[in-house]
Amino acid sequence: MASQRQIHVGGVPIGGGAPVAVQTMTKTETADLPATMDQIRRVAEAGADLVRVAVPRDQDVDALRTIVRESPIPVIADIHFNYTLALKALDAGAHCVRLNPGNIGGPEKVAQVTALASELGTPLRIGVNSGSLPKHLHELERENPVEALVTAAVEFVELMERLSFENFKVSIKSTNVPNTISSNRLLSERIPYPLHLGITEAGTKWSGSLKSAVGLGTLLADGIGDTIRISLSTFHAEEEVKVAWEILKALKLRQRGPVLIACPTCGRLQFDMDSVVAEVEKRLEDYEDPIEVSVLGFVRDEADAEKAREWLAENEDATAMTPERMAAMEAASVDEEPVRLDEELSPVAGRRFTRT
Repeated sequence: MASQRQIHVGGVPIGGGAPVAVQTMTKTETADLPATMDQIRRVAEAGADLVRVAVPRDQDVDALRTIVRESPIPVIADIHFNYTLALKALDAGAHCVRLNPGNIGGPEKVAQVTALASELGTPLRIGVNSGSLPKHLHELERENPVEALVTAAVEFVELMERLSFENFKVSIKSTNVPNTISSNRLLSERIPYPLHLGITEAGTKWSGSLKSAVGLGTLLADGIGDTIRISLSTFHAEEEVKVAWEILKALKLRQRGPVLIACPTCGRLQFDMDSVVAEVEKRLEDYEDPIEVSVLGFVRDEADAEKAREWLAENEDATAMTPERMAAMEAASVDEEPVRLDEELSPVAGRRFTRT
């Protein structure tokens, strides 16, 4: 079920009916300020609503102060093992701090973090990960990994509530897609707090994108999930953002930029579809409006045939019915004129329809 509570990370509402937020994580050493800020600006331009940075050392905290001040989007500090770094990250102005229940320490340490977070009005994230569950859940994990994940999250939620702290979101992540789906479904029935979704250590841009689309798409289609992060083995964090947006666009949850529809190709194909679609997709990256563009590999019906005849009637060149012109004719937008789209996409060099 959808989350009932809402928190705010910086100016971004999370949960309680707010749009699903896109998050990513920088791939740089946080203390490398120029590299980190460059990546943050690139992911923001790609459409990230939130960005997380690793804070494993004191020098990262020093950089965090500047990052928070200069970042165009809210910054989340990712903390493992050392609760004092969480305190320092809060003091540095992080818009949110992620804690891992499996390694952050006992209740007395968590109490210090929640006390400062309450004072500052800063939200936290309870980040449960299948690779670092609390030791007392290891046996349960072997018997029932889904229940172990959910138990870890619920136990920490109950600790937060005992500490009178409710300004948080929760995540359960696993490399196992079915376990991620099942555990988040169970958790959504047990707690009212916002949920952050992800498949941890998903893999390469190819395999990781597919795993994430299956796992996160399944949950989002059920109305579960308030923020998402695609975890890919790439140094280019903006690639994670692009995949996240494609998932949201496919489910009609949010709109940003064009949607490209393309023929899957078959024996009726009339031109080099593969390279043309790749070129059209590349050129559409500069568009911000949520237009739809389809590239057809052949004439589908009489209506398409009539369009082709009209174009050919206006041109002496029998090869004038180009793929980009077909794309332009199929453009659907209240803001974009098909003629303009045709001008932007044309020419896709040397690739033409042939007269049949």
